[in-house]
Amino acid sequence: MRPTYIKICGLRTAETVEAAVGAGVDAVGFVFAPGSPRLIDAGAARTLAARVPAQVETVGVFRAQPIDEVLETASRVGLTTVQLHGGEDEMSFERIRAEGFRTIRALDIATYLERPDPNPADRLLIDAIEPGGGKRFDTRLLQARPPEGCWLLAGGLDPDNVAAAVRAARPSGVDVSSGVESSRGVKSVESIRAFVSAVRAV
Repeated sequence: MRPTYIKICGLRTAETVEAAVGAGVDAVGFVFAPGSPRLIDAGAARTLAARVPAQVETVGVFRAQPIDEVLETASRVGLTTVQLHGGEDEMSFERIRAEGFRTIRALDIATYLERPDPNPADRLLIDAIEPGGGKRFDTRLLQARPPEGCWLLAGGLDPDNVAAAVRAARPSGVDVSSGVESSRGVKSVESIRAFVSAVRAV
């Protein structure tokens, strides 16, 4: 069995990027969605991404932004992966993949249960209704339509509950943002390390 994939999202400082990488994460995420308390500009993200070793993915998170803008930012920063939250159509994902980026298709739990199966070329991230809001959803909802392929569980995870969530839902990976913050938008090095340790202990 492969170890659970871990992504720490919404990083904005060298200290927290280094803490995540040092703890052994599989991916670090930078948020480019306007209005997010974790928003980072492309220049700052490029500087941070340059500190990330090649074996760790660098993920850009976008929401309802023009695909030309997404691709320009992803190229400028030097990202490996693009994560879209805005209900983008299949053509948008095809364009991103054609440019050589990996893709993560993020859906809230309600949308996931309503829509057809996503393209298997994308990894799937299943989130709470309010992404980044620190609220969990009932993973028993997934029993009606178990995800296939590689998928990530998100929404209200933290160092105290992630182990139980992994055991219950059995995702390929987990994604966390607010659950490792000392205040909204401010990551805690200690919480990042505790989160990774909790997942690895499962």
